[in-house]
Amino acid sequence: MTSQHQEPQAISSVSQHYDDFLAAHYDWMFGVPFEAKVAEQRKLFEDAGVTPVPFGCAIDLGCGSGFQSFALSELGYRVLAIDSSERLLRDLAEKVGSQEIETKVGDIRQLSSIASELSADIIVCMGDTLTHLSLREEVSTLFRSIERALKPSGIVVVTYRDLAATELVGLDRFIPVHSDDNRVMTCFIEHEGPGTVIVHDLVHVRSSDGKWSLHKSCYRKLRLSTEWLRDEMISAGLSVNFQRTDRMVLLVASKNRHIRDSQESRKDPHT
Repeated sequence: MTSQHQEPQAISSVSQHYDDFLAAHYDWMFGVPFEAKVAEQRKLFEDAGVTPVPFGCAIDLGCGSGFQSFALSELGYRVLAIDSSERLLRDLAEKVGSQEIETKVGDIRQLSSIASELSADIIVCMGDTLTHLSLREEVSTLFRSIERALKPSGIVVVTYRDLAATELVGLDRFIPVHSDDNRVMTCFIEHEGPGTVIVHDLVHVRSSDGKWSLHKSCYRKLRLSTEWLRDEMISAGLSVNFQRTDRMVLLVASKNRHIRDSQESRKDPHT
C-alpha cells in the first residue's frame, strides 16, 4: 500500500475566510433570529451606559452582518458600518430599509483615513474583530486612531474573546458552535505559540438528497490579554471606565481629554 502526501491546507486571510466560507453561515451560527441578536446587543449597550443620542455619529468597526449597527441605529445614531467582507456588507445592506446605516468596504486599520478627527460620538469594535488584526502593533495603532476620531465626550465599546487567558488542550480544543437538522458547525483551536492561534472552522452540510459534505477553512487570530488591551487603551488616551470579563470580554472607555491635553502641552513647539 502506498500513501499519498497531502499538502496542509493554506491559512486564509480574514477577508478570504469570511467571504469565501463563513459569510454563508454567519447569521445562522449564532442560533437565534437576527432581530433577537440585535435586541441582545442593544441591551448590552444600555447596560454599559450607552445612552440614546438622536443623530449622533456611530462607527461600527468590523460590523459583520450588522447586529451592533442595527442596535446603535435603534438608539438614534447615524451609523457608518465598516467591514472587509463585501458579502457580509451586502447582507447588511439588504436589511437596512429605513435605518440610518451606511455601509463601507474598508480596512479598520485605515480608520484615520476613513473618519475625520473629532467626528464620532461612539465607536464600537465587537465580536472578535480586534483579534482578526495581524499584529499587536496594529491593535495599538487602531486605539490611537479611535481616540483621534472620537469627540471629546465620545466613548468606545470593545468586546472580544480572551484567548490568552487559558490554553486549550486535547479534546477541549474542539468547540461545538451550532447545529440543526441540516448543518453542524464545529471550531477547532490550534495554538501556535504565545501570540496567536489558528482557528479551524468545520461545517457539515446535508444536501437535499440527504448526503453530507464537509466544508472547511482556517485563519489566524491574535491572543490578547485583557490587561494588555486595557493598558494599550489607556496609552492611547482612553479612560477605561467599565470592564466585564465573561464569555466575551467587554471594555468600555471614554476619551481622556486630560491625558491628551497633558501630552500635547509637553510637546516641544519647535519640533
